Amino acid sequence: MTDPAPAPGVQGYAVLTQRDPHAPAPAGPRSAGLATAGRSATAGHSAAAGRSANTGSAGISHGAAGTTAGHTAAAGVTIGRTDAGSAAAGGGTARCRAGVGTSAAPDATAAGRTAAAAALAALGTGTPALIVVYASVRYRLADLLAGVRSITGEAPLVGATSSGHFANGALAEPGEGVAVLALSAGPYRFGVASATGLRADAFGAGLSIARAARAAAEPGEAPHSAVLLFADGMAGNQQTLLNGVHRVAGSAVPVAGGAAGDDRRLAETFVFHDGAALADGAVAVWINSPHPLDVPVEHGWRPVSLPLLVTRVDGSVVHEIAGRPALEIWREHFDHEPIDEKLRTSRFAGYHSAHAFGLIEPDGTELIRGVFVDGADRLRTFTPLPPYSAVQIVTCGQDDLLGITDRVVARSAGSPAAAHRRHEPSVLLVFSCVARLDILRERGAEEARRLQTAAGALPTFGFYTYGEFARTTGVAGYHNATVAAIAL
Repeated sequence: MTDPAPAPGVQGYAVLTQRDPHAPAPAGPRSAGLATAGRSATAGHSAAAGRSANTGSAGISHGAAGTTAGHTAAAGVTIGRTDAGSAAAGGGTARCRAGVGTSAAPDATAAGRTAAAAALAALGTGTPALIVVYASVRYRLADLLAGVRSITGEAPLVGATSSGHFANGALAEPGEGVAVLALSAGPYRFGVASATGLRADAFGAGLSIARAARAAAEPGEAPHSAVLLFADGMAGNQQTLLNGVHRVAGSAVPVAGGAAGDDRRLAETFVFHDGAALADGAVAVWINSPHPLDVPVEHGWRPVSLPLLVTRVDGSVVHEIAGRPALEIWREHFDHEPIDEKLRTSRFAGYHSAHAFGLIEPDGTELIRGVFVDGADRLRTFTPLPPYSAVQIVTCGQDDLLGITDRVVARSAGSPAAAHRRHEPSVLLVFSCVARLDILRERGAEEARRLQTAAGALPTFGFYTYGEFARTTGVAGYHNATVAAIAL
């Protein structure tokens, strides 16, 4: 599908781009970005509950080799331009190296500095090409990111607030700590872009950040690419955002990532780009690679119904299945348990029902869609189902969810695509859902441990999301209660 030019006059999202500052500079014109009013805060100001911050320059992030001039063009609009002078690193034969650091320090600046210093120490010699950060929303995020960047410098930084995260098999529960991953470039080239305005135009935001991140990862064609995607978990339609990314990337470029969490509060989530914590935003990392990058996805849910047709749906409300009231169909399949009561409580923080829809894809796989009953006794999904889609009612147990960890690792680090690599991967990035943590309850830490055991000496680094991105062969690729991964 052709990547269209942006429609004139389209507004409602901000685009910020960054290349790795340590690579040779490409020749060419300066890049520019337009930022419309978002909900991130500039340096010296904090958002709700003292969390959102932008400690970087106004407008576009920049590398050491470039200069930034930012100015306010109109109320709520910030324009910044970056001189050509920074390009994507990588593309060589050296192995990508990874270092991980964590901290549970109560002070945000100290936690950021401690975790970043540990990550760089584990990385060893050389300069990081990409920093990934996951953190609890309990921190003042401006101070946290400033602490990280005081150690990591101008290296591009991405990430998200979490509802728990894990590193090397150790789980930090929701509300605890920060984890930092430092990556060298190795054979990869990274390009980073972010946008705000998902609620106004999720498709346009996805289109823009994919285009900008791809441009930042060039020059030069790469035989293979992938996209890491992080988004505000409380803003917009995540599948629509992914549709925008897909319009640019196409079917050959897999997408992996997750929607930000907020320690199960279900109030406000943030994504990170350099020194900024962005609400109503998304950030993308375009990865150019000499070898294929697989994105395996597993969930462990099993069907308890035959395929069913969704015959009437209005947004997230499922009115009818096979021409009958949807809730009536559910009651028939669970006449031995109080399904109404279970589905009513599943919409509250800290609880998720072990029952859901499986949205059947053309290849026979299923996208999990969480389900709950609202105060008006209507059956709802956390992500809208398409009209006349085919679904199955699915359920799971704790062992079902934990039983997929070996397959996730085998399909990423040990996949057929991995056989084409010149080097073994250096880290396994994992995206799991807080719904799984809710269902696992007292066994929640077991998932991270099992992933690390299966990975052996390969470090694992992941967070618990409000939804997972794992788009591989088709347009659809937003999941609930699922595990996705990518090995770099």
